[in-house]
Amino acid sequence: MLSRRAINQLIILTLCPLLSLWAQKKEYKVINIGFYNLENFFDTIHQEHVNDYEFLPTGNKGYTSEVYQDKVKHMASVITDMGKQFSPDGVALLGVAEIENEGVLKDLINTGKLPYKIVHYDSPDKRGIDVALLYNPAYFTVISSKPLTVQLPDGYPTRDVLWVTGKLDGEVYHIFVNHWPSRRNGEAASAPGRAIAAGVSRHIMDSLFRIDPNTNVVLMGDLNDNPTNESMTRVLKAKGDAEKLKENELFNPWMAFFKKGIGTLAYQDSWALFDQIVMSQHLLNKDDGHYHFYKANIFKRDDMIQTSGRYQGYPKRTFDFDNYMGGFSDHFPTFITLIKAN
Repeated sequence: MLSRRAINQLIILTLCPLLSLWAQKKEYKVINIGFYNLENFFDTIHQEHVNDYEFLPTGNKGYTSEVYQDKVKHMASVITDMGKQFSPDGVALLGVAEIENEGVLKDLINTGKLPYKIVHYDSPDKRGIDVALLYNPAYFTVISSKPLTVQLPDGYPTRDVLWVTGKLDGEVYHIFVNHWPSRRNGEAASAPGRAIAAGVSRHIMDSLFRIDPNTNVVLMGDLNDNPTNESMTRVLKAKGDAEKLKENELFNPWMAFFKKGIGTLAYQDSWALFDQIVMSQHLLNKDDGHYHFYKANIFKRDDMIQTSGRYQGYPKRTFDFDNYMGGFSDHFPTFITLIKAN
C-alpha cells in the first residue's frame, strides 16, 4: 500500500486536451520550485548595525506586533497556496528575499504550520535584508551551502548570493537565490552592479558545466532587471527560445511573459518582471529518468491584488509609504513546475 507521502507525490496530469489520450494513464511526480520577495519582512526588534528603525513600533510606520503578526499570517497563506493546483504539497523549494533575519522565517513556518527547513546567512546589506531558501525535507536534502559575496565597484554593501547544493528526489541540484542591486540611481547607472551580481553565479555555473554539462542548475530571485536586460541575456546567458539555446546557455521561461506585457510588479502603470526562475538545459530534457520543465507560473489570488486607489491592479503591498495597507507584497511570487514520469 502506498504511503500518504507517496500518494501526495503522484498526480495524473493531462498536459493538454490534444494529448489527453496519451496522458490519461500516465502518472507523474511533480515538484514546484518558487520564489517570493516578501517585501520588507522585518520583525519589531532593533537589530544592531541595521537600519530598521522605520519597522519598529516607535517608527513612522507604527510597525507594531499586531502589524507584524498580520504580515506573517499573510505571507504564510500565500506560500501555503502556491503550486497547489499541481501538487498537494505546494512548493518544495522556495527562495525568498527582503527578510531581516532567520527569526522571521521561523515565525512564518511556525505560524503557518509550513513543512519547511531554512538555509540562511546574514548578508552585509545596509538595510539588513537577506535572501534565504526554504525547503521541504520530504523532497530536498541539503548537501552544502554558502553565501557568495557581490562586490560592487563603489563599495556599497548589497545582498550575497545564496548557493545551495542538494538532492531533489535523488538528483543533485545547484540552487542560486539572488536579490540583485536595486535601480536606486536609475536603470542605466545601476546596471553595472546587476551585471556583477549576475557574474557571481555565472562564474560558479561555468565551473559546474565544465565538470558536467548536464548539471541541474536553477537560479531564482528578485533580479531588478527584466528578461531582456543585458545582465540576463549577456552575462547570465539566459535566453527565452528553448530551441535556439547554445552550449551552456540557460533557459528563461519568463521572456515570453514579459514580451506579452505580463509582470510581477508595477511602477507608474508599467509592468516589470524582476522575479525570475531560470534553469540549465538539462531540465528541458524530457527523458523519463529525471525531472524536466513543464510550466512557469505567476501566482496571484484576488485578495493579493489592489482593487482601488493609485495602485489599482498592482500587487497589494503591505504599506503605501507609512500607511498600512494590510496587504502582502509589492511583488507577485513565481514558481516553475517540474515533472517526471513515475
